[in-house]
Amino acid sequence: MAPLRLSRDDARRVAVRAQLLTAHRPPNLLTTVRGLGLLVLDPISAIAPSADLVVWSRRGSAFEPRELADAVDAQELVEFQGTLRPAEDVVLLKPEMAAWRGEGAPLKPWQQAALDWVEDNRGFRLDILELLRSDGPLPSRELPDTCVRPWRSSGWNNNKNVTQMLGQLVRRGEVAVAGREGRERLWDLAERVYPDVPDLPAGEAQRLRDARRLGTLGIARPKAAEQQDEPIDVADAGIEAVVDGVRGRWRVDPEVLDAVGPTSGGSRAALLSPFDLLVYDRKRMAELFEFDYTLEMYKPAAQRRWGYYALPVLVGDELVGKLDAKADLAAGVLRVHALHEDRSLAPDERAAVEVEVADLARWLQLDLARDE
Repeated sequence: MAPLRLSRDDARRVAVRAQLLTAHRPPNLLTTVRGLGLLVLDPISAIAPSADLVVWSRRGSAFEPRELADAVDAQELVEFQGTLRPAEDVVLLKPEMAAWRGEGAPLKPWQQAALDWVEDNRGFRLDILELLRSDGPLPSRELPDTCVRPWRSSGWNNNKNVTQMLGQLVRRGEVAVAGREGRERLWDLAERVYPDVPDLPAGEAQRLRDARRLGTLGIARPKAAEQQDEPIDVADAGIEAVVDGVRGRWRVDPEVLDAVGPTSGGSRAALLSPFDLLVYDRKRMAELFEFDYTLEMYKPAAQRRWGYYALPVLVGDELVGKLDAKADLAAGVLRVHALHEDRSLAPDERAAVEVEVADLARWLQLDLARDE
């Protein structure tokens, strides 16, 4: 069967539709996160935490940030490897967890080294598990460091044994984040946090996970490199497609093919987190949206083109610019330094962007201030 042929416009519309960025806003938090698959957590709050920004981009001021913490406390969402995910998706991660316990396919050398470190510190691992069993959930500062072979690295993780052991126990599916006190994570046994459901065969779990990921992205490459431990490819999920003007093959979710042609659900403007899944895979972003963007907070100020934490600006199915803004909490304002337009915006497009900027300030409960 010949692959489906899409224009670049069609491919973008599929991606925008899958990412819940049409005029039809999702009705609540759980519908949003289930539709997106996951929220990337990042501590930088130049405007707001990334996960909050992503949900606001879909739901607007109807979203209250406390909803995320409440959903974690209610075990409707779970925190895993720097992301928030629907609790029901944990079953799809179980084979990966088993592999980290040495029960699956052969590990890569760096993964085997981590497994060896955990096994060499068996008593340390059991001490943490026993204390969590009796007294959890607990913050990491209340967990003992009984390590016999310290964690070694060339970076800032050197000798942070409790932190590293917790990270490995999360990967193994033995420990999970049970909630937070302020910004501090609380840890507990995974069996008391994750849903108690039968495991799936590894092959079925992988197939469903690929299909789940494609459903949230709409269109993706069958093969791609992982980003921060998170796969961004979809193997054989969906149907094969080619995109005019873009080399190689893609996979498309047939459930969102009604977005081909005029955007189903109507179009609107949106301000996106730098970690939004629409732009998270920078290669896919460049290929489909022809958008030039780099998060510049790690660059010296003099080398920045768009700003410390510039937000990609979406209008309809096009990424059209970057908003350079900062939440100045001390002054009580959302300070907008500039709207960098990649192309000249039509008056109605600029007006739609300004509606979102005003809504962002309202959501943050800040006044709107613009640099002269």
